[in-house]
Amino acid sequence: MTSSMTSSTTSSTITSTTHRATPFAPADTRDADESATYAAALERSAVLDALIDQHATGDPDDSTEDAARLRMLTGDRPTGPLHIGHYLASLRNRVRLQDKGVETFVVIADYQVITDRDSVGEVGANVQGLVLDYLAAGLDPARTTIFTHSAVPALNQLMLPFLSLVTDAELRRNPTVKDELALSDGRPLSGLLLTYPVHQAADILFCHSRIVPVGRDQLPHLEQTRAIARRFNQRYAAGHSVFAEPEALLSEVPLLLGTDGTKMSKSKGNVINLRDTADETAARVRAARTDSERRITFDPKGRPAVANLLTIAGLFLDESPEVVAERVDDGGAQALKRVVTDAVNDSLAGHRARRADLARDPAYLTSVLHEGNARANEVAERTLATVRAVMGMSY
Repeated sequence: MTSSMTSSTTSSTITSTTHRATPFAPADTRDADESATYAAALERSAVLDALIDQHATGDPDDSTEDAARLRMLTGDRPTGPLHIGHYLASLRNRVRLQDKGVETFVVIADYQVITDRDSVGEVGANVQGLVLDYLAAGLDPARTTIFTHSAVPALNQLMLPFLSLVTDAELRRNPTVKDELALSDGRPLSGLLLTYPVHQAADILFCHSRIVPVGRDQLPHLEQTRAIARRFNQRYAAGHSVFAEPEALLSEVPLLLGTDGTKMSKSKGNVINLRDTADETAARVRAARTDSERRITFDPKGRPAVANLLTIAGLFLDESPEVVAERVDDGGAQALKRVVTDAVNDSLAGHRARRADLARDPAYLTSVLHEGNARANEVAERTLATVRAVMGMSY
């Protein structure tokens, strides 16, 4: 669940307009409906971003309940080290929102590790690695709750009533399930993978998150969460709003490719990890795919691998990829890779130094996680108590 748009609208009310494509609609109709859904999501995201900015300024008019309850949920699966794609698309934005006063919850989704694999692997080391990168990036445990799925039983218990609100067909056509299944090497669909969107809905709704940073491809999942919130209110709460429908905060960061020119993925090993040394980063960039043209230009369609490296450098340098291309000019792939390497290493030098320093105090990392788990449990137990009361199950 990883994230803004500009808007002249600063209203604290976000209007939800949902467009759905029917499964048997012609392809052009489905494409049009998906575009309309995305356009509506962009509008809502722009309003949400404006509300966040208004809240951060401490505007006297910003004393509404909406402004006072800005809360965000995001997170990662501890399946391996975080890489620059996570940093550019998610970590930096989490810190930005935290610093704007958004109450932040970050779930380390350890239970979701086994949605598509036979074992948990080195989950302990991976969890510690995530906490290291979170803190090194600037997340503050005093303002951000960092917790694990497995440590919050009340959160996971919300799955039972939530599962009663979705159909088998809805789950099977959810793009999140389809994508994860496609990456699982043809193994049978597990019950945990099938219900993955409902588990994510529990993550979002247990803490009454208003803000969910996502990319365009994750919008269908968030719509499933919004549907679960709406259906719970209608079916079990007589129309009263127990759960507000969360809103997507859409990411401005484009989809980045890996060093081999395919989708960036930890499992493919085509990434630059945040924990990599400067030399390891240089080696990974040198091995990155480019093309034989000496003059460097930004052409995402005609030269996707080159465009990807220009985009990465631009994001770290806070420049457009076109400006980076002009600087490299006739320097060819070697000069381009040198620019990318310097941009990544210079930008991450502080992060890597802080990470190394934090790694020397494992007891502190444990305390951060224990305190976050305790806070998440308090919130989850209150939510579950409300759900039980609404459903008449407070015996």
